[in-house]
Amino acid sequence: MMKSNRIKTVLALAVLVLTGFIGTATAEDVSAQPALPKSANQPAVKMPMRGQPNFVVIFCDDLGYADVGCFGSKRNKTPQIDKMAAEGLRFTDFYVTAPVCSPSRSSLLTGCYPLRVNMSRSSRGPYVLLPGDNKGLNPSETTIAELLKLQGYSTACIGKWHVGDQPEFMPNSQGFDYYYGIPYSNDMKRKGPRKGQADNRGMHLPLFRNDKIIELSPDQRLLTQNLTAEAIKFIKVNKDKPFFVYLPQVMPHSPHYASAAFSGKSEHGIYSDVIEELDWSVGQILSTLRELKIDDNTLVIFTSDNGATSRGENHPLSGGKGKILEGGMRVPCIMRWPAAIPAGKTSCELITVMDFLPTFTKLAGGELPKARIDGKDISSLMFGRAGAKTPYKKFFYYRIDQLRAVRSGDWKLHLALDPTLEGWDGVRKGKCDLALYDLRTDIGEKINLADKHPEVVQRLSAYAAEARKDIGDWQLPGRGQRKAGRVDNPVHPTTTTDIKSTDWIGNPDSPHYDPRKKMRPKK
Repeated sequence: MMKSNRIKTVLALAVLVLTGFIGTATAEDVSAQPALPKSANQPAVKMPMRGQPNFVVIFCDDLGYADVGCFGSKRNKTPQIDKMAAEGLRFTDFYVTAPVCSPSRSSLLTGCYPLRVNMSRSSRGPYVLLPGDNKGLNPSETTIAELLKLQGYSTACIGKWHVGDQPEFMPNSQGFDYYYGIPYSNDMKRKGPRKGQADNRGMHLPLFRNDKIIELSPDQRLLTQNLTAEAIKFIKVNKDKPFFVYLPQVMPHSPHYASAAFSGKSEHGIYSDVIEELDWSVGQILSTLRELKIDDNTLVIFTSDNGATSRGENHPLSGGKGKILEGGMRVPCIMRWPAAIPAGKTSCELITVMDFLPTFTKLAGGELPKARIDGKDISSLMFGRAGAKTPYKKFFYYRIDQLRAVRSGDWKLHLALDPTLEGWDGVRKGKCDLALYDLRTDIGEKINLADKHPEVVQRLSAYAAEARKDIGDWQLPGRGQRKAGRVDNPVHPTTTTDIKSTDWIGNPDSPHYDPRKKMRPKK
C-alpha cells in the first residue's frame, strides 16, 4: 500500500508539471530584476527522488512579521532565512488562527479553527493552557502526524508543545514517534514554593524525551542549539524513508536566551541575538538536507505561531501578539522545496496554518479525516499554478473564544461588539466599533471605510453569522464544535501531587500575570 501511494504521488506530480500546475504566472519576483520572457521565467522543475516528500515545519514562538530580513527587518541579520526565501516562495498573507500559542498550535495539528476543537482557552480562564491543566487537544482528533504515519512516515515533535501536558495529550499520544522538548512556554515556572506548600511543583521547567522528564530547569541558553541538534539527528536517522519533523522553536518567546556563540553578538540586544541564532538553526537544517542529498525531496516551511510582542517587529502591520489586528495573526511564511516550488517568488494569496494538514496529506498520498476540518489544499499556490487563487472565501479572526473580525478578499471587517473580551484571561471587558479596512491599500488598518461600503459590511457580517452557527462564538456553542480532551485529577508534570482546578501554576514574573486579578476556573 505504501509503495502504491508513492507511485500515485509521483504520477500526480508529473501531471502537475505537464498541465502547468508548477509554474510562476501568479507570483511576483522577490528581486526587482526585469521580467523574463515566460519561457525563460519557468523554472526547470525537478521531480522528487521518490513519491512522498519529507516535511519540516519550523514554527517559531512570537516571531513578528518583520523580524526577518526578507520580510523587512532592518535590525536583525537573517542571511540563512533570506536565502531560503530566495530559493523558495514567500507568502505575504499567511495567517495563524489566534494571536497566542496554544490555540494557534492546535490549528496546525488539526487543520481546524481553535474553537471548533475547543482549544481557544484553558480550563481555568487564561487564553493559553497552563501547567497542570486538565484540558488538552482531544486524542480523538486526527492530527497531521497521525495522518502521515498512516502513509509510512516517521514523525517527530522537537520543541515547545503547549496543547496539553497530561500524558493523554502529549506528542507520543498524538501521532509523534519521537518527542524532545518542553510541554509549555519557557516562562511558566515559579521562583519558589507557593505559600503553605511544601513541594516544588511549578518551580521547574521540565525537559522531556518522549514521555520521560530528562531534566528540570534546562539551561535555556542552549535550547535553540539542542533542539536543532535533535532535529538534525532525527533527519539523519530517517533519511532513507519519508519523515515529518515538527520543530516548534522555544524562541523568541520571553524570557530571551541565546547561546554564548550569539549572546551579545548582534547590534541590537538580546532579542536580535535570539533571532540571529534561529537564523543559524535554519541554515543548519537546510545544510543537513543538502548533505544527505534529500534536499530536492523535502518541503521546509518557516513561520511563527503569532505576531511579536513589543520587543519584535510587526511593521507595516498594526498590533501584535494578543491582538486581532493584522500584527497579531499575520506572520512571515516561507516555503522551500527545490523539486516543486518556484524559487525567488512571492504570493499575496491568503493561506493559513490550517492548510498544512490537508496539503501534506494530499502530497503524501493519504486521505483526510472524516471529521470536518477548516484547512484547504494549497498545493496549486505552492507550485505556482497559473491562475491559482486563495481557497478562502472568508477567514475568521477569533480572540479567545470570541469572533472579532472577518476577512474576505482584501476587505477586513471588525465587528461591532459590546462587550469584547480583553486581557490575558478575558475577564476585562471592552467595546469595539464597526470598522472596515481595505488591506491591499491600508495594511495598517487606519482608514475606516464602513460608511462608504455598506454592501461589503453586510456581506461580511453575514459570513460572521454563519461562523457563529457553525464554529461558535463567546457563550454560543457552534453546531460543528467538538469537545476538547479532559482528565480528572490532573497532575503537574514535575510532581505526582494532584492539582486542584483553581490552582494557577504560572510564573508571577511573566508579563501575562496580573496579581490584581483573581484567576478563576471557567464555569
